[in-house]
Amino acid sequence: MPGRIAMLAMLLQSALATTAAPTVPADVGTRINALGRQLDELRVEFDALLHTAGMAPDAPGRLQIFHGYMGVFIIAFLTTLLATPLMRRLALANGIVDRPLEARKIHKTPTAYLGGLAVYLGILFAVLFTYTAPWHGMVTFHASAHDAGALPGGVSIWIVIGMTVIMACGLIDDVMGIHPRAKIAGMLFAAAALATQNIGVRVAAGVMIPAAKALGFETTIVGAEETLLLLIPIPGGTLFSVDLVYWVGTAIIAVFVLGACNASNLIDGLDGLLSGTTAIANAGLLVVALGLAARDDGVLDAPRIVLCLGVLGACLGFLPHNFNPASIFLGDAGSLLLGFCTIVIVLTLGDTGRTDLVLAGLIIYAIPIIDTCLAIVRRKLAGKRISDADDQHLHHMLKRALGVKGAVLSLYAIAAGFALLGIGLSDGKARVTYALTLVFAAFIGVTAFKIAGRNAEAARTAAPDPSRSPAAEGDKPASSPPPATPARPA
Repeated sequence: MPGRIAMLAMLLQSALATTAAPTVPADVGTRINALGRQLDELRVEFDALLHTAGMAPDAPGRLQIFHGYMGVFIIAFLTTLLATPLMRRLALANGIVDRPLEARKIHKTPTAYLGGLAVYLGILFAVLFTYTAPWHGMVTFHASAHDAGALPGGVSIWIVIGMTVIMACGLIDDVMGIHPRAKIAGMLFAAAALATQNIGVRVAAGVMIPAAKALGFETTIVGAEETLLLLIPIPGGTLFSVDLVYWVGTAIIAVFVLGACNASNLIDGLDGLLSGTTAIANAGLLVVALGLAARDDGVLDAPRIVLCLGVLGACLGFLPHNFNPASIFLGDAGSLLLGFCTIVIVLTLGDTGRTDLVLAGLIIYAIPIIDTCLAIVRRKLAGKRISDADDQHLHHMLKRALGVKGAVLSLYAIAAGFALLGIGLSDGKARVTYALTLVFAAFIGVTAFKIAGRNAEAARTAAPDPSRSPAAEGDKPASSPPPATPARPA
C-alpha cells in the first residue's frame, strides 16, 4: 500500500509539472492543484493511520523512544539524590524542621523540611537539560511531523514558571508560614500560566463539541481548531464573540490544579508515601505518553515525556532519603509541586480533544483523588470544616493495621493497580477499565467509611457521658470518706 501511494505521488508530480505549459486551460490547472492538495492531505492521513496501527515501516516503538530520552531521567535522579542531603543540612542549620506536636504525626523527633526544593531542582535541571540538547547531544527527540515549539523538547517556559511559583508558595509556608489564600492565589497563577499556552484547554472540547453537535448547535473553526462561539450583540450593530471551549477549559485547568495540589498535600502523611505513589503514577503516565509519541499524536508528545521522566527521576532520587525512617520531608513545597507537575501531564493528554485519555490519567493518579474525596465527605458528615485535619485518611487506617512500612507498601500496590487500569484505558480497553475502576474505587471508599465509622463509634463509647456523672446527679462520690468523729478526751 505505501508503494501505491508513492507511485500516485510521482504521477501527481508529473501532472503538476504540465501545469506550467501555457496550453493548459486555467480551470484545468486549478482542478489539478486542488486534487494535489487533496492527495497531500490523504497521504498525511494515511501515514497517521499507519502510525496508529503500528504498521508504518519506520515507526519507533515505545522502548526505542524511551532510550532517546533516558538522559532526562538520569539528570533528574542524580540531581535530586545529591541535592537532598544538602537541603537537609540547610534545613537543620536554620531550624526549618517539622516538630511532632500533634498526635496524628508519626515521627517522634524533629525532621528536616526542604525536600521539596531538592525535587524542584531535579525536575528543573531535567527540563534545562533538554533545552541544551543541541549543544551536548545527549537527548534524542523522536521524529514528529508536528512543530515542538521554540525550545528543544517543547516544554513551555510557562510550565517552568508555574512550577516555580507553586514551589515558592510551599517553601514560604514551610519556612515562615503563609496564609492559605496566598497559596491559592499562587496555584491560580500557575493555572493561568497553563491557560496562556492552551495547555489543557482542549480538554473541554472532547465533551462540549460532541454534545453541541448532538443538540444541533453550530461549531466554528478558529485557528484550525473546532470550537463553540457565543455571539453577544453590543451597541453599534457589532457582535462580541466568546470562545466557550477556551473559557470552560480554563476553568477546568483551575479546578484540576487546585484539586491536585491539595490532594497531594493531604496524602503526604507517611514516610515515602507521596514520593512513591507519585513515581508510580508518573511511570504509568510515561507508558501512555510513549504510546502517543509512537503514534505522533501532537505537539505535546515530547514535553509530556520530558515531564514524566523528570518527575519520575526526581521522586526516585528523593525516595531513599524519605522512606521510613525518613531523614527529610517534602514539605508543602514538594507536595504542591508534585501535584502540579502530575496534573499538568494529565491535562496534556487532552491536547487533541481526547477526553478519554484525561480520564485515563486521572485513574492513574487515583490514590490522592480518592483520599481527598473521602476526606471531604467524611468531614461534611461529621459537621467539620473541610480544612480540619484528622487521622482518618487511607494511610492512617492502614498504618494502624499494618504499620508505617506496611501501609506505604500497600498503597504502592494499589497505586500500581490504578496505573495498570489507566494504561488499559489508553490502549482502548474502555469498558473493562471503567468497570474495574468502579469496583476498585467503591471497595476502597466503602471500606474506608466503615473503618472510620467504627473508630468514631468506639471513641463515643469510650468517652464519659457528662449527663450521667455523679456531680450532675447530685450524689456524693462513692469514694468520699465518712465524716470524721471527734475524739473523746482520755
